[in-house]
Amino acid sequence: MSTDEVLAAAASLVDAFGRHDAEAYFAAFREDATFVFHTHPQPLGSRAEYEELWRAWEQDGFRVLSCASSEQRVQDLGDVAVFSHRVATRVRVGGVEERLDERETIVFARDGDGWLAVHEHLSPVPH
Repeated sequence: MSTDEVLAAAASLVDAFGRHDAEAYFAAFREDATFVFHTHPQPLGSRAEYEELWRAWEQDGFRVLSCASSEQRVQDLGDVAVFSHRVATRVRVGGVEERLDERETIVFARDGDGWLAVHEHLSPVPH
């Protein structure tokens, strides 16, 4: 495994999210990926469930304005890697801009010659 490959996959995912490029963002996840968000009452069991939730958010005026990653760490587990970082995100919801400070863990699995995310967990940074 190459830590650089996982960092590149994570950077691509974060970049797509930060540009609100839903197509590129969701392409970074396997179809069977799971998601746990502190802002949502239950875990999501697939990429399709998350895409449906994303579309509902967009109907409410949701838009990602930017996303910056810091404090990155990769744990090499062979064909699986755990990427954790801190994310500073700006979003607009219903015309109101918000700044979010969160920690995120993304589990990547080798997929052919690359890496796809299989799990994402997001939590707020305590202040």
